[in-house]
Amino acid sequence: MNTHLKDPNSSELGQNIVDTSIQMMDELGYEHFNFKKLSKQIGSSEASIYRYFESKNKLLLYLTGWYWGWMEYKLSLKLANIENPEERLTRAINLLTEVAAEDSTFAHVSEVKLQRIVIAESPKAYLNKNVDNENKLGVFSDYKRLVSVVSDIILEIDPNYRCPHMLVSTILEGSHLQRHFSEHLPRLTDVDKKEDLITPFYLELAKKALNLK
Repeated sequence: MNTHLKDPNSSELGQNIVDTSIQMMDELGYEHFNFKKLSKQIGSSEASIYRYFESKNKLLLYLTGWYWGWMEYKLSLKLANIENPEERLTRAINLLTEVAAEDSTFAHVSEVKLQRIVIAESPKAYLNKNVDNENKLGVFSDYKRLVSVVSDIILEIDPNYRCPHMLVSTILEGSHLQRHFSEHLPRLTDVDKKEDLITPFYLELAKKALNLK
């Protein structure tokens, strides 16, 4: 992904850096998180962290890229052996918009906390002046591939639909924004204590866009 200098999965220290950074970034927020605090928490030197990541922005890019790769992996499991494209689209939107659950497959990553980081912090990864250079390096390939997988399902349903990628990225980014609003700015969204309205809203949005019942 061109986000790290050394693969953090290659060592116990690297995995500890990832695990602890997720815990701390979720608790402190991106702005108040730094490598000095991280090194103190893991009982190692800042220099050891810089051997894996050259900056906390690169670490954020790594974490968001890992999240999108994990979502693509989960999506492949959800869609396995499902032939009907409308059912596949429903399953995809459910996965992309629902609250994450912990995945025991990756013990050193809290997917629940990582999703909260992606919701709150991932726009910082691409709403900046370096986005074009980072894009050329393939930093956003996992995210773009995930969007393309779901876009292809939309084109199976309606080959003439003009904006499949726009629809999918709107669903992804919009659902994250609505979850942030529901937690922090509830008067900007609609909240029902008895049920989650976000996934049904985006399912309805997609079906209406594609003229599905």
